[in-house]
Amino acid sequence: MTRRGLLLIAVVLAPLASGCGYNSLVSADESVKAAWAQVENVYQRRADLVPNLVNTVKGSAQHEEKVLAEVTAARASATQIKLSVNDLSDPEKVKQFDDAQAKLSSSLGRLIATSEAYPDLKANAAFRDLMAQLEGTENRISVERKRYNDAVRDYNVKTREFPTLIAAKIWHFKPKEPFKATTAGAEKAPEVKF
Repeated sequence: MTRRGLLLIAVVLAPLASGCGYNSLVSADESVKAAWAQVENVYQRRADLVPNLVNTVKGSAQHEEKVLAEVTAARASATQIKLSVNDLSDPEKVKQFDDAQAKLSSSLGRLIATSEAYPDLKANAAFRDLMAQLEGTENRISVERKRYNDAVRDYNVKTREFPTLIAAKIWHFKPKEPFKATTAGAEKAPEVKF
């Protein structure tokens, strides 16, 4: 085949290849991976704060060993369960990861409630700083989970839209799992009574 013939084939095939959606699927998949990496980053930040928080509380609330042990065990469990970007299409693995993180959140909530009984602890500057960092981290987790869900939505839409769904099927781009509320009753607002 002549050089001119190859050039003609390249000119004809280039628009067809770009129109199939493969590149947009790759881009969307990479956005999901980047968003997931950021979710992992903020979860790791929280896991790193927990031992400092537990040690600060230990000094002021020594007889609260059960709560401290619970938080430590929940942190260990949450850091043991890893969820790779390849597992994001598996609803069961996503649920296991989310359940472990929810358990850590719950035990941290009990630790914070326990700390209310210790005025010396609440006055401790290190405790206050750690609590502020933990609160900021929880907010970051919420923001990053939303960004991840947005990236997953964009990706999943591309895997179902024509013509990219053809490329998704050919190259086995599977839908990803978004984060969902795992707390029972999370869909209704809490009732506050005075």
